[in-house]
Amino acid sequence: MTTRGIVFVDIDGTLVPSGSSSSFLAARLGHQHDLDQAEARYASGELSNQEVSEIDARGWRGTTPATIDRWLEDLPVIAGIDAVVAWCREHDVEPVLASLAWQPVSAALARRFGCTANGGPRIGLTGGVYDGTVAEHFDEHDKRDRALALAAERGLTPDRCCAVGDSRSDLPLFGTVPLSLALNAGAAARAGATDALDTDDLTTILPWLTRWERGLDSAGR
Repeated sequence: MTTRGIVFVDIDGTLVPSGSSSSFLAARLGHQHDLDQAEARYASGELSNQEVSEIDARGWRGTTPATIDRWLEDLPVIAGIDAVVAWCREHDVEPVLASLAWQPVSAALARRFGCTANGGPRIGLTGGVYDGTVAEHFDEHDKRDRALALAAERGLTPDRCCAVGDSRSDLPLFGTVPLSLALNAGAAARAGATDALDTDDLTTILPWLTRWERGLDSAGR
């Protein structure tokens, strides 16, 4: 397939509409209350993403990747993802997950829906078991930089990309692409995006994607 363009899509708050994938897993790991408080403080700017990651990672200690993957099969997601991915494939557009969610979450959703996983923080593994440490931190600037690096690997410039997200972690990426969509978003993402939309079905973004895709013919390579 010739990749004409890339649509970068956030996970938490965007594809996972209620709460976050980390909160979903923390409920099973037993530290959801502490994590939800930390994520609320991140949203308000009181904590860094690194601090939230360290709080969350401690709760993973002693859990196996197989257990996490099994739980993620039940992760609730927005309706319409399959249809949007199919549209992307029909139009030679690569759907890429660009998120601050843990790498196992991105990998699980990529397998589930046929997307490309790209980036995310990584929890340490010792002897095949998560050890409660953060092996690789990943913030909103890394998210932007990893997205642009992937585009470059595909031979694409940023003007052949678009982004969909919902929070302040999407702002650096929003600022580098010609079109960005704040989906079910907070005030910061709405202010930083070129467009905004509220919906409970991802297929609602298809007219917006179509408008962006039609502009690819005039975008530089």
